[in-house]
Amino acid sequence: MTNEVTRGTVTTQDIVGKLWALCNILRDDGVTYNEYVTELTYLLFLKMMAETGREDRLPAGYTWSEVAGREGLDQLNYYKKLLLDLGNPEIAKDATVQAIFTDAQSRLRKPANLKSLTTSIDKLDWFSAREEGLGELYEGLLEKNAAEKKSGAGQYFTPRPLIDCLIRLTKPQPGEVIQAPAAGTGGFLVAADRYIKDDTDDLFKLSSEDANFQRTNAYQGCELVPDAHRLCLMNLMLHDIAGGVAVADTLSPDGEHLEKADIVLTNPPFGTKKGGGRPVRSDFSITAETSNKQLAFVEHIVRVLKPGGRAAVVVPDNVLFEDNTGRKLRAWLMELCDLHTILRLPTGIFYAQGVKTNVLFFTRGSSDKGNTGAVWVYDLRNNMPAFGKTRPLKAEDFAEFEAAFGGDPLGKAERKDEGEEGRFRCFDREAIGVRNDNLDITWMSDTEAEAEDGLSDPEDIAAAIIGHLKAALDEIEALDEELTEEVEADAVEPEAAE
Repeated sequence: MTNEVTRGTVTTQDIVGKLWALCNILRDDGVTYNEYVTELTYLLFLKMMAETGREDRLPAGYTWSEVAGREGLDQLNYYKKLLLDLGNPEIAKDATVQAIFTDAQSRLRKPANLKSLTTSIDKLDWFSAREEGLGELYEGLLEKNAAEKKSGAGQYFTPRPLIDCLIRLTKPQPGEVIQAPAAGTGGFLVAADRYIKDDTDDLFKLSSEDANFQRTNAYQGCELVPDAHRLCLMNLMLHDIAGGVAVADTLSPDGEHLEKADIVLTNPPFGTKKGGGRPVRSDFSITAETSNKQLAFVEHIVRVLKPGGRAAVVVPDNVLFEDNTGRKLRAWLMELCDLHTILRLPTGIFYAQGVKTNVLFFTRGSSDKGNTGAVWVYDLRNNMPAFGKTRPLKAEDFAEFEAAFGGDPLGKAERKDEGEEGRFRCFDREAIGVRNDNLDITWMSDTEAEAEDGLSDPEDIAAAIIGHLKAALDEIEALDEELTEEVEADAVEPEAAE
């Protein structure tokens, strides 16, 4: 699946456009961009249950027709009561329905605006939407929201061309447990499911037992933010994936209960856990004392992978070069896993983040020592166009990298070191050790500033400036973390000497 500009047919894009246009109604009623898709999700859930013949999952009387058929204040009052009742386990018996509507409440205040919404939704071409897949329609809406920088939703949304690239390279297979420890709106899980369904004739090539596993047990994960979790469950349900994602913090003890996985795919949140909120995991030893979330997520992923399990994880640059805990984590990772590939991603590809990022591809070893013999680094950052609103990321942008990566999901395909003039190079473990395990490796001329000079859209320019400021703040926080660790280490040493 490519990005929303080219994905699907005109019909899907038209319907997404019409749904997004309803934002004007909500904005007039004081609903912010942050609340828009969540508010619309409640109504779309009811409508889509009616369109797919699944209203049996709802309590009697809590249907789309009951809401849409009412008028004025009676409609608004009924709708607000419905939201509360569907999150009540005494009334709604379906676990997914309960989860979607837990703590749900409408921000709408004017009855006329609710009537405009229900009327407009009813007028959409639902026959065409069903033909193309309601899941595709909903994903299009999520993508539209993420692309709107004012919504701030980009932090929960990884660009679909990047997700699809990672899926093609890791090659999910039927029967594998696939985990998203920072699930966001469910993009990685939905894409993995689509890949498997495309390869199995929509699961019809599987036995009934195996097909049931794919629908009910293959996918798992956590999402900390309740509204993002709500959108994730809706997305999974519309793609016929049952549950699997809990509203929980993977870096808390809840994460210890996640099942061992064959594949981990994730773009975890960046930054630090403030206010003493460091991860408290009995199984964490490398990052137990750090507040750096992205380092802690890497430790979780290594620990949750089965022997032979593979991972593709998006991380910021500081994970590659940070000293102390960062260096210790990288050394530990390369001992337990085969860190076979690093993809240096272009700047400007994330809707709400300008921070520089990479993808780590690694495989959990069957032993706990010496699993990384060499690391291949692909530089897709330098000498690249300025990505942004006027030049969105596309599937073809990853074509050369995918060809260089090869067809083996474990990174064992035959590869060619392209030298200093090329994008793909190999560095053996000894050379990395000489660098003090610093994996922030670059050899091409730095043209990132030149690329940013080509930006023309004001929002893209603002995003680039914000990205530089965030990167500077991340470096300051990383330095503070290192200094704190050094001070704590110095304080402990005299006691150890005694």
